[in-house]
Amino acid sequence: MVRLKNVSAGYNKIEVIKNINISLEEGTITTIIGKNGCGKTTLLKTASNLLEPFRGEILVKGKNIGDMSRKEVAKELSFLPQLRDTPNITVYNLVLHGRFPYLGFPRIPQKKDKLIVESAIESMGLQEYIEKNIWELSGGQRQRAYIAMVLAQDTDIIFLDEPTTYLDINHQFEILEIIKKLKGMGKTIVMVLHDLSSALAYSDRICLMDKGEIVIYDTPQAVYESREINRIFGLSSEQVELKNNAQKQYVFYVS
Repeated sequence: MVRLKNVSAGYNKIEVIKNINISLEEGTITTIIGKNGCGKTTLLKTASNLLEPFRGEILVKGKNIGDMSRKEVAKELSFLPQLRDTPNITVYNLVLHGRFPYLGFPRIPQKKDKLIVESAIESMGLQEYIEKNIWELSGGQRQRAYIAMVLAQDTDIIFLDEPTTYLDINHQFEILEIIKKLKGMGKTIVMVLHDLSSALAYSDRICLMDKGEIVIYDTPQAVYESREINRIFGLSSEQVELKNNAQKQYVFYVS
């Protein structure tokens, strides 16, 4: 669905990621992990067309992203950044922003747009907060509102940069479960996470990076068994299975 071929990118002519070759699979959750400064967010921004590569090719559904207009790209993929200003706006109007790629001049939403916005708000369980100002919401509620905005954009591909950052532990798991729900809706999710255990537990594929390059891109189990995470982070690890739960859990610790 999204393919990067020999891509290098960075800032101010300084290369941050190099020789990136990866195919992001349709209908899966792919999580990019690695130490701070390894190029995770740069890869995410480059793949989502927020950062133009120095060289290489990015294909979205077989089409070169450089040949697509901004509106065309916005109808195929959406991006939720880690850091953003909190606007003085209601939940409804924030989510409505997701429909902007579909609105013609003078950007007046039609009945279809309003129905999509209402459906996105309902799917995130925010009906009772629809007229609330974003400032009035908790961190978890606010993140759900932003995800509803992404849902309203109605793209097949969703990029999320650290979607659980600054949330307490229960809201972190709430957002991760919502991301699983998005996959169940047929979305392709590509995200950056710092929590290694959550990354392995909630993903279909793991992209492990180091010094601007992809070290391994495979299933969570294959990445875990490669021991490359332990090597790069200087950690030890164990794998456990919860009783009455077939899902594997991964525990990392300093030895």
